[in-house]
Amino acid sequence: MRVGCPKEIKNHEYRVGLTPGSVREYVAHGHEVLVETGAGAGIGADDNAYRAAGATIAKTAADVFAKSDMVVKVKEPQPNEWVQLRDGQILYTYLHLAPDPEQTKGLLASGVTAIAYETVTDDRGGLPLLAPMSEVAGRLSIQAGATALQKANGGRGVLLGGVPGVLPGKVTVLGGGVVGLHAARMAAGLGADVTIIDRSIPRLRQLDDLFAGRVHTRYSTVEALEEECFSADIVVGAVLIPGAAAPKLVTREMLSGMKKGSVLVDVAIDQGGCFETSHATTHADPTYEVDGVIHYCVANMPGAVPVTSAHALNNATLHYGLQLADKGLKALVDDHHLRNGLNVHRGKITNRAVAEALGYELVEPKAVLAA
Repeated sequence: MRVGCPKEIKNHEYRVGLTPGSVREYVAHGHEVLVETGAGAGIGADDNAYRAAGATIAKTAADVFAKSDMVVKVKEPQPNEWVQLRDGQILYTYLHLAPDPEQTKGLLASGVTAIAYETVTDDRGGLPLLAPMSEVAGRLSIQAGATALQKANGGRGVLLGGVPGVLPGKVTVLGGGVVGLHAARMAAGLGADVTIIDRSIPRLRQLDDLFAGRVHTRYSTVEALEEECFSADIVVGAVLIPGAAAPKLVTREMLSGMKKGSVLVDVAIDQGGCFETSHATTHADPTYEVDGVIHYCVANMPGAVPVTSAHALNNATLHYGLQLADKGLKALVDDHHLRNGLNVHRGKITNRAVAEALGYELVEPKAVLAA
C-alpha cells in the first residue's frame, strides 16, 4: 500500500501524522510512504530524515492526496483537503465530526473511508489513540490557565501555588477522565487547591486513592458545579462522551457568579466545548472574555508542544495504522476495536454518536464492510 502524510495546515499545528520512526516501520512492512516536503519541520525532522527512513518526498500536498491509498494525518481535514479525498481511499486521523457538520458533508461527498483516532477502543473500554493527546492537553490546560490568569493577560492576577502566608489559587476540574487526571496532577504539583467533579462514584474513589487526599473530589450535581465554579480561579472543562458533542455544563448565566478575571479552559472544544460560551480559538489568538471571565478554547492544544505530542501520538497510532496498511479494509473486519474508529464509509455514517448528533441515518459498520 502507498501511505501518504501531508503537512498539517491548521493554524499553528506543528505535529505530523508520521514521524521518521513510524515511516521506517511502514517501509519495513513492505509499504511505500509518501511525505510532503516540510511535513516534519515542526518536530525538527527535515526531508533528509524522512528520506533516510525510506520515504519519498512529495513536492505538494496535492501529490500526497492524489497518489496515496491511505492518508495519515493529525487534525481533521480542512475544506481544501477533504475535496482532494476520493472513493476507495482511507483517511486515518482525528475527525471530531459530531460538532462539525460541514466536514461531515465533505467526507460523505468524497466517498472516503474515514477512521477517527478518537473513537478507536481497547479491551479496557478506553480510547487508546485519544489518550496520549488527552494527557498532553490535560497538562497543558494548567500551564495555559495559569498564564491567562496573570493580570497582564486579563486574569485575576493569582499565583496558583500561592506563597507562605497567602492562600493558593483554586482549580476546579470538570471530569475525572484522562484529561482531568492530568490537569489535576499538574495543578496539585504547582501547589493549587484542586477539586475534581465527576458523576462516577467508582472513578471518584480511584482518584481519591491516587491523590491520597491532595485533591478534593465531588459528585457532579448542579449545586456542586455552581459552588466549585463560583469559587475557582481556573475551571478546566475535561468532559468527554466518545464521538458525541460535549455536554454544556457551565451556562452563560453561571458566569455572573464567577470571579472576575477567572479563567475557563475548555479542553472539550474539539467536541463542541462544555461551556455554553465557548467557541474555538487558535494558538495565535487563544483567549477572549465573556462577562469578565477569560476563555481559553484552543482546538489543537497539543500542537503547542509538537515534539512531545507527535511522538506520543505516533506511539499510539502506529499499531493500527500498520494493520490498515497490511490488510486494507479487512483490518476493520478482523479487529472490532479498530472498527469502532470507522466514522464514514463511502457516503455513509457508521458511528452512532455522530449520526445522532447530526441527524444522519446510522449504517452499522459490519453492514457497509460486508457490502
